[in-house]
Amino acid sequence: MKKNWLIPVAIAAAYAIGRAQGPAGVAPSVAPDVKLENNRVRVTELDYHPAVPREKSIRKADQVIVFLDDSRYERIDPDTGAKEIRTRKSGDVIWHFKGEVAPVLTNQDKKTYRTLVIELK
Repeated sequence: MKKNWLIPVAIAAAYAIGRAQGPAGVAPSVAPDVKLENNRVRVTELDYHPAVPREKSIRKADQVIVFLDDSRYERIDPDTGAKEIRTRKSGDVIWHFKGEVAPVLTNQDKKTYRTLVIELK
């Protein structure tokens, strides 16, 4: 039986929980807050503070990223070092594959923006 409903339900539940609780703020650059985790999915809310770079990393799982706030950030290409400014609107959704390089990102706005990262296990 297909479980196509799992991702939308996880997103809605995580968003509702995120509105009821504040972020944990445990990381120095991007504050992660695990909203839901089971054997199939891990949902984390990330806070991107102004002018604080997110470190480069390798994605450990396929990811759906939902932007909870409007954002404007600088992306540094991991291969070429080229800098690019990107903007996203609240509600925008993007996909990343396991094993991709997550580049250095720096919030260019004056306010913190949030994303939900849904990692598929």
